[in-house]
Amino acid sequence: MGERALPLAAMEKILKNAGAERVSDNAKVALESVLGDIAEGIASKAIKFAVHAGRKTVKAGDIKLAAKQ
Repeated sequence: MGERALPLAAMEKILKNAGAERVSDNAKVALESVLGDIAEGIASKAIKFAVHAGRKTVKAGDIKLAAKQ
């Protein structure tokens, strides 16, 4: 099985902060999968913005711009 990019404890915290009283293990894994996919998409776009700007370093602005799209 592959390594998790996001800890399941963080997924539980997100769900509980959103109002869930109890969170199943399957819900934590599902949220981790969905958020991981979204994060990879944002990271990929942010890298393209940095390269387009002639930088090797991805900056916070690149992430924010990529997340808006």
